[in-house]
Amino acid sequence: MVESSPSGYHVTVRELPSGERPRERLRHAGPSALSTAELVAIILRTGTPEENVIALASRLLAHYGGLPGLAKASWGELCAYRGVGEAKAAELKAALELGRRLLAAQPEDRPVVASPLDVVSLVQSEMESLDQEELRVLSLNTRKQVLGIQTIYRGNVSTAVVRAAEVFRQAVRDNSPCVIVVHNHPSGDPTPSPEDIAMTEHLVAAGRLFDIELLDHIILGQRRFVSLKEQQLGFPKVG
Repeated sequence: MVESSPSGYHVTVRELPSGERPRERLRHAGPSALSTAELVAIILRTGTPEENVIALASRLLAHYGGLPGLAKASWGELCAYRGVGEAKAAELKAALELGRRLLAAQPEDRPVVASPLDVVSLVQSEMESLDQEELRVLSLNTRKQVLGIQTIYRGNVSTAVVRAAEVFRQAVRDNSPCVIVVHNHPSGDPTPSPEDIAMTEHLVAAGRLFDIELLDHIILGQRRFVSLKEQQLGFPKVG
């Protein structure tokens, strides 16, 4: 959170203790120690008169639902976003495109999903602090490597609004044999609701029609998660 005084003064990144500045933290601890917002802040370089660059980066990520949504944002959308403009939009687009090209050039380095915890490690930092529900779909190849992560729904995530065609659309395009669905509970409690279980049953059945297996449906809470596959909720019983 950006601190401000009664007069409306906002603390800049330069005024933060050196151990809290993104560039200094990257230099001493390495990029993996930084949050997504801190990494984006380094790309943006400067904030606005109303907020420092870390606050701007956090607001931008929250607005677009994390890096996947930010990557999908058009040039015009980014330029029009308050505090961004053409220069910052160009820097963001360039950085995201480099990441995409690196992933394409090194398919052997794609994340591998061997357990629900692997999925949580990929998305929890962005999803656990969201103030509304989001549903994301991970498309996997036959080696269980992640081909992509798409945000499909924001807001009300339930059987009534989630369309199977949207969930499996990218997997069909990628010729992906399996997907994993993840959504968050802003309340912090990842306990599956009856609607969550019904949605899982619906997607399992729909996946058979598309010849795409739903490997798991994971619900994220605050520092906790539930795998519906492990709990055998909405999936065919094993044994």
